[in-house]
Formats: sequence, structure tokens, C-alpha cells
Amino acid sequence: MFETLTEKLNRALKNLRGRGRLTEENIAEALKEVRVALLEADVNYKIVKKLIEDIRQRAVGVDVLESLTPGQQVIKIVNEELTHLMGESRQELHLTGKSPFTLMLVGLQGSGKTTTAGKLAQHLRTQGRNPYLVPADIYRPAAIEQLKKLGSQIGVPVYQQERNLKPEDICVDALSKAGGAGADVLIIDTAGRLHIDDALMEELARIKGRIDPTEILLVADAMTGQDAVNMAQEFNQLLDLSGVILTKMEGDARGGAALSIKAVTGKPIKFIGVGEKLDAIEPFFPDRMASRILGMGDMLSLIEKAQGEFDQKEAAKLEKKLRKREFDLEDFQAQLKQMKKLGSLEQIIGMLPGMGQLKQLKKFKPDEKELVKIEAIINSMTKEERRNYKIINGSRRKRIARGSGTRTQDVNRLLKNFVQTKKMMESFASKGIPNMPSILQ
Repeated sequence: MFETLTEKLNRALKNLRGRGRLTEENIAEALKEVRVALLEADVNYKIVKKLIEDIRQRAVGVDVLESLTPGQQVIKIVNEELTHLMGESRQELHLTGKSPFTLMLVGLQGSGKTTTAGKLAQHLRTQGRNPYLVPADIYRPAAIEQLKKLGSQIGVPVYQQERNLKPEDICVDALSKAGGAGADVLIIDTAGRLHIDDALMEELARIKGRIDPTEILLVADAMTGQDAVNMAQEFNQLLDLSGVILTKMEGDARGGAALSIKAVTGKPIKFIGVGEKLDAIEPFFPDRMASRILGMGDMLSLIEKAQGEFDQKEAAKLEKKLRKREFDLEDFQAQLKQMKKLGSLEQIIGMLPGMGQLKQLKKFKPDEKELVKIEAIINSMTKEERRNYKIINGSRRKRIARGSGTRTQDVNRLLKNFVQTKKMMESFASKGIPNMPSILQ
């Protein structure tokens, strides 16, 4: 996420980190590079101009120049100003008061609106809500079928249109049926276009007028940079958006949209899409995003993801087995599945402080296919073999390789890595260090 911007900002601020004394001249030199990095990331030029001036005024203050760690002070200021630019604090969905609440998703075709509707429904389910998906795009049958499929995958009801209705009538009818479906939040997937036109905006305005939505959320593609900001302005002028959801943030998005939208429109980013899976959506925290952009990681989000995904009873059971030195390949496989729930290895590494600054990790792209291969090899083993790896002799290894579609060398490598991991984890457990579910060693 923002790999290019992170690398350039770190390069710009690198010389300030180790300096014992700062002057207005070397601060100005560093900020000139910061300015270029932000402009190349497609951040709005007016926003860049103001941001650099705000940082400069704070950085040349007496508190910084006479500080024992002036370089770190400047980086702290940059972090705070980036946080301020993106909205200071997390903005929740306004789901208080009388239900059902209505979340109206708007945006152009190709921004990931329909998939985001499914992701949002999944997220709300984890929050104890009962979402109801409403397909209001009557022009693209594939969108309706896609929403039905997503609803089926996550066990969320989808509004079924009984007769030909206009989009605004669909929304009104769905609202009247929400109670019968046991729903307290309607997620409305509206139609999009390849570009903004009068017909689209008039339709969205009619829907807004008929149902008075609780939230109007623009779904925008983060990869489009400043175009996403310009689009947000146009949608906001007509509909008065309540927030933005940025999609496709898992790639090396340039950063312009995330850093500019709040400052330009006044509307907060509420969620970000970080992958294709239905659980790949995260609440947006400006301070955590600023930390990621500066290569400082995001441990809070990683911890929250782990708390949400890891089963405490299973963790306690694992720790007990480690202390008794009974960790086997079935436990190894269980840990693998737990890690996969946290997201891709690349995302996890990106949340660890300082990892983005390590030269050896710059070109490191974890091979997710290797994890699939490991799982296939373990699945090809008998229960007895998974519980006692020592009985896996040469003939068994050949059979396991054939059954998993891999080579004997792959089986040998897995067993070697497992033995090393087993020793390491059992060593940690015996020393009283809290168990750490990991197969990354």
C-alpha cells in the first residue's frame, strides 16, 4: 500500500533522522523532496502547498531546532500533519436511533461498488447488525446476479424484485420489507456509469429524495488518484455525501485520493478495500494510515485483526501442547489457516513497523502459492502421519508428493521447516513467552 510514496518520503526525510542539529536550510531541502513525492503521488497541488507550509512553520520553531532529537521531531510533525490532512480520527457509520438504517452506495462503473456492498454487509454482520442487500441497478443484470451470489456466500438476505420497478421504487419497497426480513441496515447498490452524466445524477437524486438515506457513501477507486477526488467533488455537490470508501488499496495506489479527498470535499474516508475477498475491508483510521505511509507500520490494526480472527480457546490449547512438546503437523496446518485469515503475507509485513524500510524486503513478494502447496502436502498425509512426522519415511514421502501434486523435495522441505518451527515455538513456550501463532519463521 503506497509503496512508491512511502519509499520517496523515507528518502526525503532520511537525512533529517540522524542530524544532531537542523537549520531552516536543510529543513527546506528535505521538504522540497517531500513536496515532489506528494505531487508525484497525485496529491492535489493546493493541498500539497498548504501541507508543506504548515510543516515548515512548525519545523523551524524553537522547540524543534533546539530539541535533542530534531530530526525525529520533524518526522513527528509530518506524521501529525498527514493525519490532520486525512481527518484526524476514525469516522464511524451513523447507525444510532431508529432502524432500519439505509446506506446508499454511489459511484462509477468499475470502482468495485457491488463487491463493496457485499464486504460492507459482511463487516456489519461481525458488528452484530442484520444487513439487507438491495440491488437498485436495473440496467446491468450482472450486478443483480452478483449481489445475489454475494448475499448467498455470506448468508445475508437480498431484496427480490417482484415486478418491474424504477430504482427509486425498488428502494422504497425494500425499505418497507426490511422489517419482515429481520434487517436493521439496508445497503443499496445503485447504478453506475462509465462517467458522470445528468441521467445518473438525476436518478440518484430521486432515490435520495424518496428514502432520505442515513448515509450516502461514494465508492471510489484509489488507483485513479486525483480523478477520484474530482469525481468525489461532483457527487458531493449534488448528493452531499456523508463519506467515502476507497477500493483497491492493496496495490501500490499512488496515494493522491487518500491524502486529498477529506481536504478537498470535507467528507471523511470511512472504509478502505484491501483485497478481493469479502472480509478484505478495513475501517479507515487517519493516524494509522499516516503511520503506514511513513513506513512506521500499523501494529494496532494488525493486533485488532488478530484478536478478531484468532480463537482464544484454540490459542490456549496450542500453548498447552507446546509446553508438553506435542506440537504436530495438524497444529501447524491450523496455524496456517489462522494466518491466512489475517490477509496476505505482504499486507501483514506492511503493518510491521520498519519493515518497509528494510532493503532486503523492498523486492520481497511473499509467494501465496507456497502456502497452498504446504496445505496440499499436509492434506495428503494420513492422520497418523500428521500426528507423528517421524514415521514419514522415503516411500511415504513419495506417496504424499503424488497425492498433493508436488515433488518429494517439497515434502522434504516442509518437514524440515516444520521441525525448525516446532523447536522454536516449543522453546518460546518453555521460557514462558506467550504463544505466538506463526508459521512465518
